[in-house]
Amino acid sequence: MSAFKYVFGFLIVTVLGGYFFFQNGSEYKPINSSYSINLQLVTESLVAPVAAASPLDGTNRLFVCEQPGRIRVIESGKLLSEVFLDLGEKVDKLNFAYSEKGLIGLVFHPDYKTNGKFYVHYSSPEKRSGINHTSVVSEFTVSDDKNIANTDEKIILTLGQPESNHNGGPIVFGPDGYLYISFGDGGGAGDKHGTIGNGQDLNTWLGKIIRIDVDRNKPFAIPDDNPFIGQNAKPEIFAYGLRNPWGMSFDKDNGTFFAADVGQNKFEEINIIEKGGNYGWRIMEANHCYNPSENCNEQGLVLPINEYDHDTGISVAGGYVYRGDKIESLKGQYIFGDWTGKIFSLKKINNNWLRHNVTTNTRIKGYLNAFGEDEEGNIYVLTQNIIGPKSKSGKVYKITN
Repeated sequence: MSAFKYVFGFLIVTVLGGYFFFQNGSEYKPINSSYSINLQLVTESLVAPVAAASPLDGTNRLFVCEQPGRIRVIESGKLLSEVFLDLGEKVDKLNFAYSEKGLIGLVFHPDYKTNGKFYVHYSSPEKRSGINHTSVVSEFTVSDDKNIANTDEKIILTLGQPESNHNGGPIVFGPDGYLYISFGDGGGAGDKHGTIGNGQDLNTWLGKIIRIDVDRNKPFAIPDDNPFIGQNAKPEIFAYGLRNPWGMSFDKDNGTFFAADVGQNKFEEINIIEKGGNYGWRIMEANHCYNPSENCNEQGLVLPINEYDHDTGISVAGGYVYRGDKIESLKGQYIFGDWTGKIFSLKKINNNWLRHNVTTNTRIKGYLNAFGEDEEGNIYVLTQNIIGPKSKSGKVYKITN
């Protein structure tokens, strides 16, 4: 969704040309291997499923965000008729032909089993001069019915968005217990905001991943070891130089922090996020100079672990490192995909991240929006048949062997 780099009225069709890996920060070479999986249909008739999350409460339920504002529950492989939470009246009006706004992020508190807290990221219609809409991150709680949330909202933070697109969306808790929130660069094309662009401007959250503590102080506190405290910068910033993060996750085994960043004209990228890291946008698009278009200064930038060009895909969707126990061949590999319906894996060998095409038994019809992960480490694929958030064509598939 906010990863959908789609130019309205003009659909780019791409064909996968092979398998590639990233080596020494600059080189891609073909490799002759791939992985095969099955996509098991779990449920359908969803409206633009764009995010999914699972609470660590022993129920192994999967909660799915529908872009117009509803959170649905999948329990024991069935979509429940009850709606967990409906934020439709709070979410900005969507363009049903195509929109990057909506309910775009969901995460459960690490202690959800005892405190019942969860967090959402959505687009509010609040406007003011120079602001198209407002990004809102809020806290809610579950009711006495485990499949129905209370409607009382506690707003954690808001951020004015100058354009309708590049809103980021994913929110995750890290192994440190802090909440990580992604924001895109403010939209438009080329990050033409100010003299250096929002991505490089440390005085805005736009184009950043921020980190906050929702358990200390109200509405939040700043972790003591955030990298830009005491500098001429927003102290919430954890990493910067991002265009439009779409898919963030921590490896359950070792805590490696992955984020996919949607590219501008030519390249899509996967990053490992480091505290204080500058990921280059708008100086670079993936491993290539963007502004300026040549002889850019790469000093101090953290380059992607993998990229692919627009002969391979259109818009990256980040996923998860597979830590389930059902598919031995995928263990330890980072699973991600592209809006065109392609699925890939990254495998680290001798400090190189090798990218493989993942073939499936079922062709994804339409568009791959996002990935989800349940409590047992199973990975899910969220799709829809049409571009806009206007019909019940959304499906959820489970990756199996």
